[in-house]
Amino acid sequence: MNQSNPEGGRFTMKYIFKGDSALVSGAGSGIGEATAHLLAINGVQVVASDIDFEAARRVTQAIIAAGGRAVAHEGNAAKPEDAGAAVQCALKHFGSLHLAFNNAGIAGELKPAGELAAEEWQRVIDTNLSGVQHAMRAQIPAILAAGGGAIVNMSSVLGLVGSADAPAYVAAKHGVTGLTRSAALAYSAQGVRINSLHPGYIETPLLKALDEATLAALKGLHAIGRLGRPEEIAHAACFLLSEGASFMCGSAMVVDGGYTAA
Repeated sequence: MNQSNPEGGRFTMKYIFKGDSALVSGAGSGIGEATAHLLAINGVQVVASDIDFEAARRVTQAIIAAGGRAVAHEGNAAKPEDAGAAVQCALKHFGSLHLAFNNAGIAGELKPAGELAAEEWQRVIDTNLSGVQHAMRAQIPAILAAGGGAIVNMSSVLGLVGSADAPAYVAAKHGVTGLTRSAALAYSAQGVRINSLHPGYIETPLLKALDEATLAALKGLHAIGRLGRPEEIAHAACFLLSEGASFMCGSAMVVDGGYTAA
């Protein structure tokens, strides 16, 4: 393993992939950004897609400055046409698509089911669950045409357990778990491996609005005693996308610092 700047939590590792082009959604920050960088370090050409185009462009510029190859794409995960456009972007710039990390998501309002507005429920479901289906509907034919590859769908520990104040998020992430298993059964024998990833709470922009007391409470939910880092989840994503996980399909990989061990 080749390491650099371990104090900053950034380190590199060699992965072997089937193909050399990838699409990462939600790539403008956090886990998506870290995964885009790690894929590029390993020689993969990356479409960095995000609803915030300037954030996606910043990530691609950093990848290019480091010697990698990447292109920025603006896309809203909740819109089927944007999912198709992201795949077309990969085909236009790289000629094919082999890998996809469907990472885009939103947190939504923290209210119990009896208080959550219908439009807020729908907003979270549209992005976090329907967005994954829209993405796979566009990606799978392209990956099949390229000779196969892999998809990782971002779920959560809350795709395995509940949370009283996040009914839409919990429902969407449980849905991603089931959707991933269904798609894996349909396409793994055709050469497209599909797995879901279930992180605990990670130090990303989604948590920036929380106060110190809430963050301390979240840390306490993890047996390891801290929140995760984006780079740690990026390694899990890259492993699932890599040939090292060639016998994994329909799996729900948990990377949660012990959150679900209790």
